Amino acid sequence: MDIAITKTTSPKPKPDWNDLGFGVYFSDHMLLMDYTMDKGWHDARIVPYANLSMEPSAMVLHYAVEVFEGLKAYTSPDGKTLMFRPHANGRRLNTSGARFCMPPIPEEDFVEGVCKLIQVDRDWIPTEDGTSLYIRPFIYSDQSNVGVRIPEIFKFVVILSPVGAYYKEGLNPVKIYVEDEYVRASKGGTGYTKCGGNYAASLIAQKKAQDLGFTQVLWLDGVERKYIEEVGTMNVMFKINGELITPELGDSILPGITRDSVLQLVKTWGIPVSERKISIDELYEAAKNGGLEEAFGTGTAAVISPIGLLSIHGEPLQIQDGGIGPLSQRLYDTLTGIQWGKIPDPFGWSYNVPIK
Repeated sequence: MDIAITKTTSPKPKPDWNDLGFGVYFSDHMLLMDYTMDKGWHDARIVPYANLSMEPSAMVLHYAVEVFEGLKAYTSPDGKTLMFRPHANGRRLNTSGARFCMPPIPEEDFVEGVCKLIQVDRDWIPTEDGTSLYIRPFIYSDQSNVGVRIPEIFKFVVILSPVGAYYKEGLNPVKIYVEDEYVRASKGGTGYTKCGGNYAASLIAQKKAQDLGFTQVLWLDGVERKYIEEVGTMNVMFKINGELITPELGDSILPGITRDSVLQLVKTWGIPVSERKISIDELYEAAKNGGLEEAFGTGTAAVISPIGLLSIHGEPLQIQDGGIGPLSQRLYDTLTGIQWGKIPDPFGWSYNVPIK
């Protein structure tokens, strides 16, 4: 893919790598590419990071025609720049985009474009322990049209953000509130996609949970309000009586790449795994009788987020001693070890970014 590069003449000062937060700072450049019906995807370019220009009538502003992805780049001990399963992110971006009538971007072009941007902004990759470079690709329609129609103009953008830990408190168990009033997604909807509307609709429940002293929300299905789906911005898993159980995928649950990686790992470790429907009542009983051994969320941002307490039916239920379970810790250590290139990668998940 031919990518034109225009470098900034005013580089930004670098932030304190030890106080990055998450999604606060952004690198010097961004990748842009346009789509029109007559040309297809074209004019790929890397330009200085700047405001995006669009008409007030742009379809993304009125009809939320946009999807996005999230992945990371890491610095290995031997100085290599690694990404974790980037082709899977490109594939999922296209799956999300298809739900919004967006044209697909070839996976190899997706990965090549991200690599080129990382090459230009390589000095924005932090090297301190636990830090990484968060990569945010997204597609939206800036077509001018106040009227619901299938858009014919799109823009693909990638921006980069050096980040620290997703949770400031570190790998400490979080408190989760089971939401039984609001709904995140329903069958036939957009729950399986990474679109902004899914997250915008979740904010009111997130605020409710935080006001009650909880970190995240555990969502139930939108029809029966009975079956567990996701926790906040992550997939969720439970170790019950020695078996790892996670809700089966459907059109209301995001197919997480970290989720898939965890399932592959635990199967090689000989741990029984089940992808199936799990009701909140089943989880409640397991928590009450001690069968619930561990619970955790999985996602790109936090990797593994242990759950120490669940509020079910208004009753706070501590999971075991409220600390990090051994499986959660092992998964976190293994996944981050592979991602940072500190331990062998038998799955071929690590992608070495060529630095030119």
